[in-house]
Amino acid sequence: MFKAADVLYMVLTVSQGYCLQYFLGSFLESRMKSRWNGLYAAGLYSLLKIAVMWCSPPGYEDYKAAVGTLALSLCILSFTALCFYKALRPVTVFLVVSFQAVMDISSYVAVILIGEPGNRLPELWNWCVREGIITSEKILALAVRTGTAVVLLLQYLVIVLLLYCSLKKIVWNFREKNYGINRTELLFILIPAAVGLMLCMLLRIIIVSVEDSVPEMLYDRYPVLAVVIPAILLLSLLSILYSVKLFQDMIYRNREKSSRIVLEKQICSLQEHMDEMERIYSGIRGMKHDMKNTLAIIRRLSAGEGNGELQEYLSELNRGLEKLEVRFGTGNTVVDTLLNMKYHEAVRDMPDLRMDADQLLFPQGIEIHSYDIGVVLGNAMDNAIEACRKLKAKEAGADVFIRISSLLKGNLLILKVENSFDGRLVLKVKDEFPVTDKADRKAHGIGLANMKSTVEKYQGAVDFRVNGRIFILSVMMKNERREEDGFWSDR
Repeated sequence: MFKAADVLYMVLTVSQGYCLQYFLGSFLESRMKSRWNGLYAAGLYSLLKIAVMWCSPPGYEDYKAAVGTLALSLCILSFTALCFYKALRPVTVFLVVSFQAVMDISSYVAVILIGEPGNRLPELWNWCVREGIITSEKILALAVRTGTAVVLLLQYLVIVLLLYCSLKKIVWNFREKNYGINRTELLFILIPAAVGLMLCMLLRIIIVSVEDSVPEMLYDRYPVLAVVIPAILLLSLLSILYSVKLFQDMIYRNREKSSRIVLEKQICSLQEHMDEMERIYSGIRGMKHDMKNTLAIIRRLSAGEGNGELQEYLSELNRGLEKLEVRFGTGNTVVDTLLNMKYHEAVRDMPDLRMDADQLLFPQGIEIHSYDIGVVLGNAMDNAIEACRKLKAKEAGADVFIRISSLLKGNLLILKVENSFDGRLVLKVKDEFPVTDKADRKAHGIGLANMKSTVEKYQGAVDFRVNGRIFILSVMMKNERREEDGFWSDR
């Protein structure tokens, strides 16, 4: 016949199993496609824990039993993770150790904070007997059983609530769940959990002492420890939670730093090439003008019989000069240079690429820095060209195009880039932009993030939508100077 304590322990274990499957399932991919995978994981964990409890010998634990109990608990957690999840990842070590640490900390905090006042219940029953409130042994036995069950129930409720809330906080703070964590980073987030685990094992060894066959709790001998021990345990729990948050902040800062470095390199590259390209294009325009005049004079002078071959040669030379005409004229030197460069690079692989920038115009009085516009359009063009190239690789006869337009509406500059693509986007729930499908994801796929970083300087935003097999990127920026951001020179 099950006792009330056994039933409550089973409920506690099942609750811990639920927390475990929630925790593991938030980070690891299920092995089974069934929606019952989490239920199976919770059931296996609960059965193993209950079996260990029934098989454990009664009595007080020494240090060997404490080490053995901890090792067995970690083995059960690891076995459950490997059975139901694709757990062969470095982060699994953190998940197993942190779950055990949070569970042990929660247990000791609940036992001390709830159990210590519960130990005073016998004094209450004795007082009730003396005062005549309890008048029979039957009523006394019922009161003792009820009081013990209530204290145990409160302990288990605190354990489950503290465990669930702590795990939920870790899941919330650990937002980069697919991040490829390295050894140093793993140690960084693992050490606080390991310290909490060792602290609980130490308490398990020393918290109960036996003198003359009478067990005595450590905080009964030193009452101040009833406050100090829970405080230390809660601080250890907070260190686990905030180490995860700090780790995520470090990831974001490193990513922003990397994006900033790439952004600065792009801007510096534009600065280096703009003057040279301006000089080259100015020279070409001057040469073209002079040569056209010279050719016109030579053609007039050579007009006559017998000079047909010379006329044909001069006409061909004139057509060649026409090809030197700058293809794009937006009113912005940086943008013209960038578009011409990107276009000529793209048509080498895709001769039939249609690139329309007739609606991309920049007035003379625009305040947004040319380099920032160049960074935005440069990244947008790279992504658009790559999408067209990918479409061509899949469908050789596909129509590939890029359309770029701009609109100055009040104090807002709106840029729109439309391009054909294969219709396939990789989107994740918590990601703002599509995920790159290139092999080196750390080196690629940050174009949209760089654009966002740039437009945010102008209180702007980056957005995208898909219309069939057309990808439409929209960028909005305030038309204002931002000299404090640096990289400023005369236009």
